[in-house]
Amino acid sequence: MAQELGCRMGQVEQMIRYAYWNSGSRGIVIGLSGGVDSAVAAAFCCRAIGAGKVLALSLPTAVSNPVDTDDAHALCTQLGMEHQVVSIEPMLAAYRSLPGFVETPYLLGNLMARIRMTVLYYHANRDHRLVCGTSNRSEFMLGYCTKHGDNAADLQPILHLYKTEVYEVARELSIPASILNKVPSAGLWTGQSDEAEIGMPYSDIDAALRSLEQHDWIASTLNEEKVLALVKKSAHKRLPAPTLLAVCER
Repeated sequence: MAQELGCRMGQVEQMIRYAYWNSGSRGIVIGLSGGVDSAVAAAFCCRAIGAGKVLALSLPTAVSNPVDTDDAHALCTQLGMEHQVVSIEPMLAAYRSLPGFVETPYLLGNLMARIRMTVLYYHANRDHRLVCGTSNRSEFMLGYCTKHGDNAADLQPILHLYKTEVYEVARELSIPASILNKVPSAGLWTGQSDEAEIGMPYSDIDAALRSLEQHDWIASTLNEEKVLALVKKSAHKRLPAPTLLAVCER
């Protein structure tokens, strides 16, 4: 198991190096939330191209937990990355001035994710960097991500890893316990929890996904039925936008 994990980690680092070299970019920028996914993705980037070429941005709002920013800073110190904190509250305030603006947790959460990705791409364009994504396989398959928000990126180093596997890799990479032990949260509102919002613990989600993938996506338990419904509902997030380009070309 340890040998297999090490092999997969090496493949991730090689993929990052290839994307970096092939693009002619000068570095990588990553949004660092203080959670385990972005911590593992950032650690991979530092190992692949060197911490001096990786810029980590924490992008808090008024509802963000200050502990998350502290944990992100501690990780950057440990890995040797540059760390900047940029509040996106002024940007949210500008959107609130739009005519007909409606504020619900769902709408605001998606807006936050898209603003954060815009900030990351601004820095990437300015500094000739690539944007590193932080989506894991579990959340990607369930659609627990924002289209053109946190699922937008130039490279995705942990998209092949289930959430439970992300924790395994995090321990191998010596990610701080303060990050490993916290409740997974997107930080969209005070007290928000990923597992509570999805309605299942990640261990059950991953078990259901593994079973579905092994049995041609035929559900045999209630958990698998629930997970399969989420996978089907979110298919549009994993597919390119529908077009008639191919038809017109023929």
